[in-house]
Amino acid sequence: MAVCIAVIAKENYPLYIRSVPTQGELKFHYTVHTSLDVVEEKISGVGKALGDQRELYLGLLYPTEDYKVYGYVTNSKVKFVIVVDSSNTSLRDNEIRSMFRKLHNSFTDVMCNPFYNPGDPIQSKAFDSIVSAMMVQAC
Repeated sequence: MAVCIAVIAKENYPLYIRSVPTQGELKFHYTVHTSLDVVEEKISGVGKALGDQRELYLGLLYPTEDYKVYGYVTNSKVKFVIVVDSSNTSLRDNEIRSMFRKLHNSFTDVMCNPFYNPGDPIQSKAFDSIVSAMMVQAC
């Protein structure tokens, strides 16, 4: 399912990026950072149209030949990006939404940890195990 999962801070620097084929990790960093332009465009467009009632799930940001990139933004402007292999046609929109919900809940647990400084890279083993499960579930 997911080949890359990233958590991007409000200021657009990565808090966490993990990809399955580690030899293509730089390509996934590039893909995640190029998707931030689409995320910002969707946030600004939604904010003008609906005021503060916005949907956290941004949907498909853009498809490439090999991958599909999905986005999600929290109320605190932290962005989640999931890159999925485009050969996986059985993946539905509600499954992507549930992956983002699971990721958001795990991120909330990380933020509630009194020993975590907001803005630092995420090094939680519990968060990492949930991301690993989401990636293994994919394969």
